Amino acid sequence: MSELDQTPDEPTTSPDEPQWARFDAMAQTSEALAAAQAAIAEGRCIVLPTDTVYGIGANAFSAEAVQGLLDAKHRGRDMPPPVLVAETGMLEALADELPSHAIRLAEAFWPGALTLIVPAQKHLRMDLGETRGTIAVRVPDHDFTRDLLRRTGPLAVSSANVSGQEASTDIDEALRQLGDSVAVYLDAGATAGPTPSTIIDFVSEPLGRIVRMGALGIDQLREVDPFLVWEDEPSAEPKPDLAPDAEDEAPAS
Repeated sequence: MSELDQTPDEPTTSPDEPQWARFDAMAQTSEALAAAQAAIAEGRCIVLPTDTVYGIGANAFSAEAVQGLLDAKHRGRDMPPPVLVAETGMLEALADELPSHAIRLAEAFWPGALTLIVPAQKHLRMDLGETRGTIAVRVPDHDFTRDLLRRTGPLAVSSANVSGQEASTDIDEALRQLGDSVAVYLDAGATAGPTPSTIIDFVSEPLGRIVRMGALGIDQLREVDPFLVWEDEPSAEPKPDLAPDAEDEAPAS
């Protein structure tokens, strides 16, 4: 029998075997970084730790990879993911006409649980979804993940969960929700979550508008940017009623 007539070898892997790899980011650091970098280069998704919750990440410069991230989360293009970078200095490479208040907040709280929505560079080759010319950027306070970002460049990263479900604070929960839609899972133990990063929008409001209150509180933020707008800010405590018999009186003008 000639080689052409021979039956090809059967696949060595079972279709029931997982299509992902899991690494201990602390004990297998070199292997974990190499596997994650390779997966990103191939346009596949990874799950990585941050200082808030676990994130699902993809190559921010690949529209197909970002779409894979959105598909894994069962999310539409109307909810584009933020971008994680390793260094504060990367903000100016991604954003255009940065407000001074945004720069001050980045310098004060990065690395940290702060996401800034800013105007995107006009020639930025990223298709993250329906961003309307904006980009959300964060530098996570996690040494392993920043080391990974230095190798991969900016990553599109959203919380590691299916839309509508709780964000994952450990790798097992991320695995349960995302399964084979992710190529590499990077386990760094439980995160500090479930509180996510605080998000501030500098596009709709040049002085900054808080669109999601998270791990950073208003008092911390206003020490740096006292003009921040927060539409959901609790009103001041009501004053004691000193005249209970005058409830029907008109308020003073």
